[in-house]
Amino acid sequence: MNELLSVLGQAVAFGTPILLAALGEVVAERAGVVNLGVEGMMALGALAAFATAQTTGNLLLGLLMGVLVGALAAAIHALVAVTLRANQFVSGLALTALGLGVSGLLGQHFVGSPLLEPLPGAEFRIGAVLLAIGVWGVLYLTQTGLILRSVGENPGAVDVMGISVVRVRWLAVLFGGAMAGLAGSYLSLSYRPAWVDGTTAGLGWIAVALTIFVGWHPVRAILGAFFFGLLYHLAFRLQGRVPSEFLLMLPYLLVVVVLSLAALRRQQGAAPEALGLPYKRGER
Repeated sequence: MNELLSVLGQAVAFGTPILLAALGEVVAERAGVVNLGVEGMMALGALAAFATAQTTGNLLLGLLMGVLVGALAAAIHALVAVTLRANQFVSGLALTALGLGVSGLLGQHFVGSPLLEPLPGAEFRIGAVLLAIGVWGVLYLTQTGLILRSVGENPGAVDVMGISVVRVRWLAVLFGGAMAGLAGSYLSLSYRPAWVDGTTAGLGWIAVALTIFVGWHPVRAILGAFFFGLLYHLAFRLQGRVPSEFLLMLPYLLVVVVLSLAALRRQQGAAPEALGLPYKRGER
């Protein structure tokens, strides 16, 4: 029984950053914007949070900095994919490469210096569940959520109503980045209160996959995230029994599966109609 409780506890701990990042991706994709830069934004948020907390001794400031940096990174994607209407998949992949590279380079100074007073993990985990419920409420019970979902389904109709599709998509992408930054902050301030290169360990990719697996639904993302957390924890426990090369490439295999599922679910009508499609004002 104790072993089972331990495994479930680790599943929830692993699933929390996946859930936080997935909630941001759900909102962005509901608005019609795919962002494969989640992993990079998480890494940048994790470094910003840890570096700020370590140098100032202020955990709250570190948390806020992680969220801010995640949002700023997402602004790059919004500029390229929403304003300039470039390919969203290419832009997101480039953002991940940039985020991992920059965080790895700038974080070298902080390697080997653990955070002495980490943030309690229980509050993060409870907060993540409450955020999921809150996102569901906004998406399905408010006019703001209706507008956002309409932008992802039929941006032309929203445009005719005089609502800026670009503004809605920008805000959705920025929220996604902030949530990715929050997920990264959880990793470096609570789950692993230290900085190491590769601290996100593919969790951002899992969050992107989860978004599709739960049908872009924030409440279903709760159980989905903890299930993925369980799988991820079991994968780590299998190290030594399964070749490490296979475990390392699992996140990237999931990306291929995700893109395939996205194409399939678009054909089945399950995905937002305008997902991944650029929009030019005046088009229908």
